[in-house]
Amino acid sequence: MHLKNENLHMSLIIYGSMDMMIGTNRFFKRNNTKWMKLYGAFIECLHRIIYDIWMEERSVDSNKMGMLLSRLRKEKGLTQNQLAKQMNISDKTISKWERGMGYPDISFLEVLSQIFHVDIDNILSGELESNSTQSGNLKKVKFFACPHCGNIIYNTGNADISCCGRKLSELTAKPTDKLHMATIEDAGDEYYITFHHEMSKNHFISFVAYATYDKILFLKLYPEQEAAVRLPKLLGGRKSKPGGNLYCYCSQHGLWLL
Repeated sequence: MHLKNENLHMSLIIYGSMDMMIGTNRFFKRNNTKWMKLYGAFIECLHRIIYDIWMEERSVDSNKMGMLLSRLRKEKGLTQNQLAKQMNISDKTISKWERGMGYPDISFLEVLSQIFHVDIDNILSGELESNSTQSGNLKKVKFFACPHCGNIIYNTGNADISCCGRKLSELTAKPTDKLHMATIEDAGDEYYITFHHEMSKNHFISFVAYATYDKILFLKLYPEQEAAVRLPKLLGGRKSKPGGNLYCYCSQHGLWLL
């Protein structure tokens, strides 16, 4: 979940502190002393107040959230009772949420996100934005690279791309420079492309991609292998004219347009 300002961050820290206090209180409740029960009731009330303030700071509309939860549940083909069993709560609680009569606890937001495969921010906003239909021109492909695991992702729409729990930004292709130049040899039905670039574990060409109007050829490279690929000649689009965009990605310096 991405918090939008320091106040929200502080609210969540306070909320977490209260959650720890409640856990401690439940441990001491085993003594069944009257004052401890009163103390527990006070802490749980404070817990609820802080959570409600946090939700208000995010301008959460419980009715919109409830309608979205109902929609997502039905898309999954689940009854309220089936969803409640997955979450170890009562179906009355699910019904209450869907009618906009209350908010899911923060711990349940994470569970709902996992069940419905929807970001927590979308659940809180009560909205799922649909992308407009794409024209299908694959030359407009967008590339994303995870700096933590090295995962490479590409798409042609406006999707939010995440990896390792972090939202990824689209890579911006730069005009090639001397370090990332390639030698392209015409070998009949294919091109033989070589890079004058090191291929060490910390600095290497990670992939080469060739995008035409209706095709994408993606070639992965790895450290300590030859910095070269063989690229079949593709016809670009319905007009059957050769052409396309040729990219390479350097693990240290990003995306380049050759």
